[in-house]
Amino acid sequence: MTLAIPHARAAVEGPNTNLPSVAGSRLTVPLTDGTQVQYANLDHAASAPCLNAVQQAVDEFLPWYASVHRGAGFASQVSTKIYERARQVVREFVGARRTDEVVFTRNTTDALNLLARALPANTSVVVFDTDHHAALLPWRGPHVYRVTPTAEVERDLDEALARTPTGPRLVVVTGATNVTGELWPVTRLAAVARRHGARIALDAAQLAPHRPVDVRELDVDYVVLSGHKLYAPFGAGALVGRPDWLRAANPYLAGGGATRLVTERAVSWNYGPERHEAGSPNVVGAYALAVACQTLGRSWDAVVAHEEELLARLRTGLASIPGVRQLSILGADTPRVGVVSFTVEGHDPGLVAAYLSAEHGIGVRDGAFCAHIAVNRLTEGRALRASLGLGSTAEHVDRLLTALRRLVTDGPAGHYELVDGRYAPGEDTRPLPAFLSDL
Repeated sequence: MTLAIPHARAAVEGPNTNLPSVAGSRLTVPLTDGTQVQYANLDHAASAPCLNAVQQAVDEFLPWYASVHRGAGFASQVSTKIYERARQVVREFVGARRTDEVVFTRNTTDALNLLARALPANTSVVVFDTDHHAALLPWRGPHVYRVTPTAEVERDLDEALARTPTGPRLVVVTGATNVTGELWPVTRLAAVARRHGARIALDAAQLAPHRPVDVRELDVDYVVLSGHKLYAPFGAGALVGRPDWLRAANPYLAGGGATRLVTERAVSWNYGPERHEAGSPNVVGAYALAVACQTLGRSWDAVVAHEEELLARLRTGLASIPGVRQLSILGADTPRVGVVSFTVEGHDPGLVAAYLSAEHGIGVRDGAFCAHIAVNRLTEGRALRASLGLGSTAEHVDRLLTALRRLVTDGPAGHYELVDGRYAPGEDTRPLPAFLSDL
């Protein structure tokens, strides 16, 4: 069957010379002084905005949305084709091997929990304790080894693997840390893992939106990622990797779609990726993820150049502000993506974030970023994080730097109070969007 979805192809096939655009790039937000300003979204590491190409593609697909895999209707056949094509696009995006399984999940956390459930009995797992909770917490059992990384991270891993007992081993590494943006030496860590006969899983949640990922070049066995970090906020992620452990494991969830046959006495489970995709799949999310992958894959030169220019501007500017300290796990000179965490001496991170939002229209993250051990080790437990992406501009960076200098010099203009554990303006008169009036 040949699919002919009107305009869907045009939504994702544009020239590869321009930086992909995002929804909300012209969004204005109210300030506490009664004015409006263009929103400076410097919180891409938490959730990136939707690519305009993704939004358009999803809008065009929605009239065709129907059940997947089990419908005879034409719309169901279209939805099934789109879902399975999305699987192939994700495979190509991460440079996976032909035999690798592509399992759609909700997000990175879901994907790593799925992998944890699929490990053979008595697998030794080595994980770095500075990683995001999604990579740190899913692993259970007596053979989980948490490593505190140093500047000699390859030696740290080698020593940890030497302590593991004979049997299957898995190393979990991050591609780019969500706390500092530092790029980890994945290929070199994979070489260490191979010397010990270990497999390696790559948490690419923060890496994939900023740099190309190639499973074969990096020599990793599994890679996980999230659509909401990849400019496709429609609730899908993926686990891509070697099929043997996945096919031997019990289904991640029991239910329709994971089964081949159910009788009164027995259940026969599917053998491929559907084994771990019980329930009606998120075909819209999978399609959105695939469109984002295609769009970014055609634009890497522009994406990387845009980010590196803004990152240099941000880091240089922060270094010039008295009392601002940038955080690092592996060393200040470590290459990184557009994520910078910092503290401002004498100022609570939560108060600074509230001030930046209320008085300057800037969105940043404050707290421990779901990486409590890392942040506790680098600070007194909380910090600020500015993260760049396709929606970021030089004006956004300069506005942040100006606002921080003003804070250090004069303090906030307004009064802030703790409300349910979060700082907020004492008299916050900023109106909510009109569409919320009906909810």
